[in-house]
Amino acid sequence: MYYELATMTLPFGTAGQAATSVQTFASKPEAQGELLGCWFTDIGVLNQMMVLRGFADLASLQAERERTQKSADPLGCGDILQSLEQHSYWGFPWMKPVRPSSESGVSGPVYEIRTYGIKPGGVQPTIDLWEQYVPAREKLSPCVVAMVALDGPLRFTNIWAYPTLDARSKARADAVAQGIWPPKGGPAHLTTAMTSTIAMPTAVSPLK
Repeated sequence: MYYELATMTLPFGTAGQAATSVQTFASKPEAQGELLGCWFTDIGVLNQMMVLRGFADLASLQAERERTQKSADPLGCGDILQSLEQHSYWGFPWMKPVRPSSESGVSGPVYEIRTYGIKPGGVQPTIDLWEQYVPAREKLSPCVVAMVALDGPLRFTNIWAYPTLDARSKARADAVAQGIWPPKGGPAHLTTAMTSTIAMPTAVSPLK
């Protein structure tokens, strides 16, 4: 499964308008892929909307990325967006494809979007370690997706869902206390380039 995670910086107070526009853009007859998540940042860099779309193959992802880039109204927000970044990913091959909350039962409304730099040669070991350790970690909170970047610096992004910020803190502390997270040996494959964003779903987000 392939994904695009787009990040828009928006003027203050335009989140509702932008979310509706994103949904319209992603639903047009010529659109490819599927809108999966549409979040607005709450902790981290503010006034940003993060849009996750899923694709069955790389060609579809590239075609939709080109449609967005050539549009005078990208993601329906051309009249308000201050900046737009599009990042392409392929999901860890052992993970189930991301599905809307109505199908998967996975919901927030607190979503943590984390990106870690990966050292050369660290991609496959990271995928293998996560396959080994995520099942136990998911007993505390679900991992929505883990995916390796296809462009830019070598890195991977993982998204986690929590009912509250307190639940996030407890799940992370419990995972460390139980010795089930982070994966043993995993940090050795990562760089110090790490970011974390807490974001909340907009009204149009299939991931609630």
